[in-house]
Amino acid sequence: MAHKKEAETNTKYQPLTNTTQYRNAINELEQLQRHEELILKSVGEGVYGLDTKGHTTFVNDTAANMLGWQLEDLIGKRQHDIIHHTKQDGSHHEAKDCPIYAAFKDGKVHRVDTDVFWRKDGTFFPVEYISTPMRDDKGKLMGAVVAFSDITRRKEADRAIQKSNADLQKALTEVEQLKTRLEQENIYLQQEIKLTHNFEEIISQSKKFRKVLTQVEQVAATDSTVLILGESGTGKELIARAVHNISKRKERALVIVNCAALPSTLIESELFGHEKGAFTGAFARKIGRFELADGGSIFLDEIGEIPLELQPKLLRVLQEGEFERLGSTKTTKVNVRVIAASNRDLRLAIEKGEFREDLYYRLNVFPINLLPLRERKEDIPLLAQHFLLKHGTRIGKQIGAITQKVMDALINYSWPGNVRELENIIERAVIITRGNNLDLGDSLPKNIGVLQKEKITTLEENERSYILKALEFTNWKISGERGAAKLLGIKRTTLESRMKKLNIQRP
Repeated sequence: MAHKKEAETNTKYQPLTNTTQYRNAINELEQLQRHEELILKSVGEGVYGLDTKGHTTFVNDTAANMLGWQLEDLIGKRQHDIIHHTKQDGSHHEAKDCPIYAAFKDGKVHRVDTDVFWRKDGTFFPVEYISTPMRDDKGKLMGAVVAFSDITRRKEADRAIQKSNADLQKALTEVEQLKTRLEQENIYLQQEIKLTHNFEEIISQSKKFRKVLTQVEQVAATDSTVLILGESGTGKELIARAVHNISKRKERALVIVNCAALPSTLIESELFGHEKGAFTGAFARKIGRFELADGGSIFLDEIGEIPLELQPKLLRVLQEGEFERLGSTKTTKVNVRVIAASNRDLRLAIEKGEFREDLYYRLNVFPINLLPLRERKEDIPLLAQHFLLKHGTRIGKQIGAITQKVMDALINYSWPGNVRELENIIERAVIITRGNNLDLGDSLPKNIGVLQKEKITTLEENERSYILKALEFTNWKISGERGAAKLLGIKRTTLESRMKKLNIQRP
């Protein structure tokens, strides 16, 4: 058996002794090489080899085509300098840091899917590659084989998925914000429903008040800021509601804020909202009144009570329609129609340094001046009857009439509290009345005339009243021999200036 194995070994490894054997061996080697080349060509990935100096030893057609180079341009060249020299952000990629070179340095397989290769035309594409070390039969490192794929479509798909996820997350966030806003708006509206307003509709037959209603109709069709001025109890909120209810924003909420009723430490949070943890006690995120009013209107009653340090933020909302919640750096944009009101002289507040002049002019786009009840006494009978019916029905009393004596007392009273005071007095009278006729009891002072004479009004109120009397006496003729200026003993220009300051306009 030993002799037989030795014979077989000698036969297998015997040298080529003739030309035919030599040619057959060469053919076999060429066929093997062609077979290997066919394998490389048929592979869908780019494949190339490197020696230990980084020079290219072979490249398949797929790799050359993907890179835009001819095979002869790549063989023998430092592949890193041609296709792997720069990172995706444009920064230089050092050869010493190249994961492909690392394979024939540390002898490990390196897989990368966050890199790019550069084409001949200067463009790049994202790649996924594997750099595998090559060794000789003694285990010595001879270089590396690199197989790579163009993963442009995969990256695009990943980006599309990421964008879809981001869009979905954004949509979910917006839905959650809308849900929160609607919940808070619903709470607010439920609170509004519970409020008892001074009256449900405008009651007036005064020619002077008719001008106010005309102004309401004119401005309601626009988005202009409205500033309602008037004494306490003259119905500023009612006019604000009228402006909103006949505007194009009527389908959205009219959010009401009484600036005088809010503590100065909370008014910013109330108006603009806050993030969780913005201050002690801020246990959850809160949407402010301006966000609740987005698409609708906001009524800022007693605007003159806004703290001076908060006025720039309010001015920004009026000018730019944007703000930041307390504790947030994100800008929130809103589309809100602002209706403001004040019973204070804002110009006097400006002189005292309590109100910003630029904010005043931003608010005073369309001023509406409400008359005190003492200047529209023809409305007192109508209002008295209205409040009698309202509170009589609510309390469950049927009171037939208001006697002329009681009506005269109501008409002759000065009404420092205006319509609100009138309603309160009628409500008290309804409560104490036992018969069929309204009994005022002690609701009004007995000696009305004396009290009216004792009532001290401001110099500006006296001046306004005196000028109005002169204008009515001259049938609103300002200049000339029979004009109000002549009657008052002042120049026409002076009278016109005073009328403008006191907002006296012909009815």
